[in-house]
Amino acid sequence: MINFHEVFKNIECLKYLNRNYKTFFIFSFNMEDSEDACSNKIGYIGNIVQQRQLIKSKESASHVQLACRQHYCAFPLNGNKLCIWNTNNSFNQPLHLVGHHQSITAVTFGNRVNPLLVCSASCDYVIVWNLVECGESVLEGITPRGDVIGTLLGEVLYLRFSPDDRIIAVCAGNKIFMLDAKFEILLTELKGHVGPVTAVEFCTWQTNKMISVSEDRSFKVWDYCTGLLLYNSAVLTAYPLLSLFIDEKKEQFITGSADGQLWIFSLVGEHHYRCMTQFDLRKKQEIFFNKRVKLAQRNQIEGSQLSYYELKKEERVETSFPILRIECCAQSINEECDFFPVADTRCLWIGSSTGLFIINLDNLELESVIHFKDFSNLSIKVAGSCAIMNKAVNHKVFCLLTSMFGNQIAVLEINLFALMLSQHQEVGETLSVIASSCLLSTSPLYATTFQKKNTNLACQKKSVVKSTIKDQPLVFHNKVISSGYSSAPQGAMFSPKTNIRTNGGRSSELKSHYKCKDYPLKSPPPTKLSKQLCLAPKSVAVCCLQYSGDGLHLACGLADHSLLVFNSSLTKVPTVFQGHDGAVTSVDWSHDRKWLVSASEDRTLRIWSVKTTESAVFLGKDILSKPIRAIQFYYMDAFILLSSGSEFHLLKYHIDTHKDEIKRVQHLLHSHLRITIFS
Repeated sequence: MINFHEVFKNIECLKYLNRNYKTFFIFSFNMEDSEDACSNKIGYIGNIVQQRQLIKSKESASHVQLACRQHYCAFPLNGNKLCIWNTNNSFNQPLHLVGHHQSITAVTFGNRVNPLLVCSASCDYVIVWNLVECGESVLEGITPRGDVIGTLLGEVLYLRFSPDDRIIAVCAGNKIFMLDAKFEILLTELKGHVGPVTAVEFCTWQTNKMISVSEDRSFKVWDYCTGLLLYNSAVLTAYPLLSLFIDEKKEQFITGSADGQLWIFSLVGEHHYRCMTQFDLRKKQEIFFNKRVKLAQRNQIEGSQLSYYELKKEERVETSFPILRIECCAQSINEECDFFPVADTRCLWIGSSTGLFIINLDNLELESVIHFKDFSNLSIKVAGSCAIMNKAVNHKVFCLLTSMFGNQIAVLEINLFALMLSQHQEVGETLSVIASSCLLSTSPLYATTFQKKNTNLACQKKSVVKSTIKDQPLVFHNKVISSGYSSAPQGAMFSPKTNIRTNGGRSSELKSHYKCKDYPLKSPPPTKLSKQLCLAPKSVAVCCLQYSGDGLHLACGLADHSLLVFNSSLTKVPTVFQGHDGAVTSVDWSHDRKWLVSASEDRTLRIWSVKTTESAVFLGKDILSKPIRAIQFYYMDAFILLSSGSEFHLLKYHIDTHKDEIKRVQHLLHSHLRITIFS
């Protein structure tokens, strides 16, 4: 039996579940089916995270910079040995690179694929390894060797290659050494921080610019070629800054502190490194779980299923959230599974000591949460350092963890498909905006469709007419019609007309037509199928359904590019609206039920006249870059509100109703306001 309760809650699921069905049904839904569906989603938790490798080292690598790149993971083993593990073939032995005499404290991969470089650092050496040459040396039975580019620089906390892999930034103590990636040459030494430098990142679109954060709780902007300090920030927080990430698309950078705070700063020249926003990861997690609890309660999830969302909630609040790593979360499932919440958005991995978080960069909301202690198959519950692969391969992402209190190193495989499916929050497709105060004077809702006539011109015309009237002489008459004061008063001022003929059949029909019965509250929900209607001779998907405001008509969008309007009893032939070149994904009625607005997979929008079935307004596909998922009339039908990808748009339109309905010219939407979340 098809679970239509889930189908109508999520329009996207309707596309997949009803792909091979050419009928739709009107009947009530069994709530037990929704419980089973939620149970199945929660059942995915066992397949979300798997521990692929667990390695025990002689020395702890708790606060060491780890590295993940493409199909490789790099981490120190037994202190001074660099271990490279290939995630493509877990049966092969890892590659061990020996060259350091003291414990390795930082590891990083280069940006180029050919050749793929890896750099490791300790108190004695900074060494660059060519993985292709190292692999060939192992096959020939020769010990792999790297190029030493730095000697006795101190305890190195962080390494980073430049975008072209020619320069390596080495953070040792409160200094940053700019080293040549091939030869042992010190290019520049950057001084200015008063605490150990914890992270650096190169600005790819601005030449020679680099950003650093430190335990002194500030960030600095450098010209690393000349060694000049371009900007020095104030102290941001009472806790050290631990991580850094640069968003090239929005020209911003994000830094995280030891207490779970994150800041986003602008790198646009006119902004002067202004702070765009700040948020607390702990509060984001509380909001995330509160939403899941409400969703579970709404779907009547019982017992252990509900406890998944409420699992040790009090303990979660008391847990610390040091931001150990910030990495890009690039998706590879967009084309196949576009119903996921991250399909059209840009997300980040946030690595902390207790778990991993996926945060949406467009609205800064958590999309998914992984707590290490929730998975019994994981050996590391509290991490000292982590590294995350920045791009999914076959829906899989690898994560590298080191234990905070032990000597264990674990390689985790995260099923991104199962993670999004298990924690995907099902929300309605209807857009709802509720005003909390009066409109501002600059609000676009003040825009009016028609221009008001100038009252001054009307007054001027009246004055001109008055001036043209000539004076006439007075005429006195002997007899003037009386005003009625001398006559007897009338008994009744008005007499009602009682002989008006009415169409009794029509009035009774209207009365019975609008007569509705209240559904008895004590009765159970209906479960008996009342009507089944075949829409087309061939299989066609039903993409959206929408009742009119009075409940007398039902609009149905189909995958065969057509829009049908039925009466509520489904007894008459439906009215057909044709014009879209793709599946009709969303439809909405105006308040007066005279107009229909529809959206299609072809990225077009149309407003239809219900009376004539003609398209009165058309919006072409060149305006929007992604298909419209939800659309509706808004603010007394003066605007169109729609969502497209990670954006929503407020469109102003005009329909000239004074022209003939048959010869009406289709007007393009003459203006629109584009609103991007956290632009």
